[in-house]
Amino acid sequence: MTADVPAATGSAQPRHGPRQEHAREAATPGPPAARSPAAGSAPARPASGAAGPREALAAVRDEVGKAVIGQEPVVSGLLIALICEGHVLLEGVPGVAKTLLVRALAAALSLDGKRLQFTPDLMPGDVTGSLVYDARTARFEFREGPVFTNLLLADEINRTPPKTQAALLEAMEERQVSVDGTPRPLPVPFLVAATQNAVEYEGTYPLPEAQLDRFLLKLTVPPPERADEIAILARHAAGFDPRDLTAAGIGPVAGPADLAGARRAARDVRVSPEVTGYIVDVCRATRSAPALRLGASPRAATALLATSRAWAWLSGRDYVTPDDVKALAGPALRHRIQLRPEAELDGATPDGVLRGLLAAVPVPR
Repeated sequence: MTADVPAATGSAQPRHGPRQEHAREAATPGPPAARSPAAGSAPARPASGAAGPREALAAVRDEVGKAVIGQEPVVSGLLIALICEGHVLLEGVPGVAKTLLVRALAAALSLDGKRLQFTPDLMPGDVTGSLVYDARTARFEFREGPVFTNLLLADEINRTPPKTQAALLEAMEERQVSVDGTPRPLPVPFLVAATQNAVEYEGTYPLPEAQLDRFLLKLTVPPPERADEIAILARHAAGFDPRDLTAAGIGPVAGPADLAGARRAARDVRVSPEVTGYIVDVCRATRSAPALRLGASPRAATALLATSRAWAWLSGRDYVTPDDVKALAGPALRHRIQLRPEAELDGATPDGVLRGLLAAVPVPR
């Protein structure tokens, strides 16, 4: 398996900063996987408000680990998206605990979470809600759809027609739903975690570029390592029931106040002009890469900047390094670039192209 994020055993990439030495790298390209900003420095389960936002969010990773083993990089990516108020596209084969991961994250953060299975016959009103006639009052009343939640798991989003996919666009971008001309704000925080099957594409509707660009990160959810899979089976043999997170001992260790504090703190993370220039150079390099027919837009550059700041803050620093940018370049850009057909025939991948560009773009000293 390949890797392109900090601190995995056997990683070919450099470690990212002195405070990240013990972070674990994802089994496939994805966001950093440190269990805590500085290894061993955070308490295991601080109650919300009993510790700072960084320590509380570090405890969230450990809490989710009670239900999902071996997916710490994806948990870190979801936390980064929550800090940046963005959305996440999860790609992985069935059975790698994508649904369980989002449910456990909602429980650990004391947030409301809902799951919506996207099917070919799903209508936009099934997502956003619709006006329903109430015979008792002789009026139309708005009935909220599943999008009115904190964490929405949009399962197999590419199996529903574009009209229904588009129903999420306003919610993702504007944080509101408009029905009959009336805007209705969504809860805060609000995150869409949409899943895609990485293998079977028959009968699917690929997401258009404009909708892909609404996702802050695209995270790969890989099958677990052998030792992790053994631990999963041992946990199930001992009676673990993925449908009952309470019995598994998963409870809130952080909350919306911690996320709000994290967002404020991440906005104060310093970015030097040299690092800003490096982000721009990386994104501009995608626009002239021979293997790509579509490069990263300025919006992609702002996403890379925001996620790099969030990761730097989670790592215990108040400044961004070029290694932070390298760590998040794959998740922030891989879904925003498109390969040329001839490059695909040659076996090129978006992650491979990005790794080559990161190796070629000069790093500021």
